[in-house]
Amino acid sequence: MMLDILAETTIRNPIFMFVFFGVIWFLPGILLRRLNEAKAKKRKETLQAEKIARLYPKN
Repeated sequence: MMLDILAETTIRNPIFMFVFFGVIWFLPGILLRRLNEAKAKKRKETLQAEKIARLYPKN
């Protein structure tokens, strides 16, 4: 009974719903951006290491 009342008042609260849907909308984009930035940084470092290796061969 009390849980139903709490759930109903939470769902009808416009500020809560705005924040809730805002988090659902933006969170995946933020996570994907961070993953792509990390992957791009790693790729850039490997390309830089390959270019340096070509300039200064070990043989």
